[in-house]
Amino acid sequence: MTEEQRLYSIWVYLQAEPLFWLTLTIGAYLVGDYCYRRTNLFPLFNPVALGIIIVSAVLLTFNVQYERYFEGAKFIHFLLGPATVSLAIPIYRKWDLITANAISILSTVLLGSLFAIIITYMLAQFFMLDREILLSLLPRSVTAPIAMGISELIGGIPSLTAIITIITGIIGAAFGTFTLDLLRVKKMSARGFAIGLASHGIGTARAMSRDETAGVFAAVAMGLSGIVTALIVPLFIYLLKI
Repeated sequence: MTEEQRLYSIWVYLQAEPLFWLTLTIGAYLVGDYCYRRTNLFPLFNPVALGIIIVSAVLLTFNVQYERYFEGAKFIHFLLGPATVSLAIPIYRKWDLITANAISILSTVLLGSLFAIIITYMLAQFFMLDREILLSLLPRSVTAPIAMGISELIGGIPSLTAIITIITGIIGAAFGTFTLDLLRVKKMSARGFAIGLASHGIGTARAMSRDETAGVFAAVAMGLSGIVTALIVPLFIYLLKI
């Protein structure tokens, strides 16, 4: 057996093992996190975005099907549930502050979620996108598991929704800080809420890494926007007869 054949056989063995893809996913994130910290937390070097680019490059280069990759990555996917539930702990600690701003929180979530749906619909109409693609885009501003569920319910393409949702989160997390600085928003609760509303899970993780209060309000925005969007999108489609 030649050296090339030996390397190929090793690769065939490795890609069949779930542990390899789990290791690749974690390693890609660690590389992204290293670059992120080396650039002094520069938003465009978001570790999630860099991790996705690295993993995607490997899958495309070696022509690996997503299903095979997910057999290993599903262990990390499973942890999304406990990680989301664990946000209840810091929320509980800030509960008094949250209830004191309940009216502002609810009104902002309602208006923000409605604006995201309307602007998505208008852009889809402007670019004359197909109905199935439009339905896949409408729930893009909430966290991926909820967005995919909404998409499937209304006749969209859940996998496309997941991609668009992740891109939305990355862009929001990358440019959200710049925008808030430009608008001179100093209050951490307001900054966190805006990022959580615009960029859901990825934005919430970024906000939590910067300030606990910002992270808590980002988590509240992420959760409430998911509920509101799940209620508004079907109603929106029904009223406009999409």
